[in-house]
Amino acid sequence: MKTRRIVITGGPGTGKTTLITQLEASGEAVLHEISRQVTAEAQQQGITQLFLEDPTLFSSKLLEGRLAQFKEAENFTDSHLFYDRGLPDVTAYMHYLDTPYEAYFDETCQQHRYDQVFLLPPWEAIYQQDNERYESFNQALAIFQYLRKAYEGYGYAPIEVPTGTVPWRMAFIKDHLIK
Repeated sequence: MKTRRIVITGGPGTGKTTLITQLEASGEAVLHEISRQVTAEAQQQGITQLFLEDPTLFSSKLLEGRLAQFKEAENFTDSHLFYDRGLPDVTAYMHYLDTPYEAYFDETCQQHRYDQVFLLPPWEAIYQQDNERYESFNQALAIFQYLRKAYEGYGYAPIEVPTGTVPWRMAFIKDHLIK
């Protein structure tokens, strides 16, 4: 049986990481977000915010890392593998920043398909900024729209996960999983 690749995405501060962590705690197979790792590595090299200073390099590193994660599904025997963000997140953010990118970004997104996408909307009550999350809530609202447009542009029909408690959101996702 093939492991189904399930993306959980949304703008910054929507509860993605908390949800992914709880899915993992409940026994689900997950792969965590890598953008904080890429940001932290750049900061160790003296680059305060690689995403802003060199968005193309940052995005290339993300695309490479997310492609490696995509391929990791081949090593899983679980029925579902949950990803904290997917490949199309990279192009969504590039469009948000109005940053041009090479055709291989789109080609990578088109050639490596997830089975299902869940999209978490902006949620002001839980939104917090920190060293890696510098966007305002209004920017998070805009990013959400870019994410929706990117996934739809690659032929996905993202399922929007309403706000609510973590257990409720987990149940919502599990109730809507393709079998």
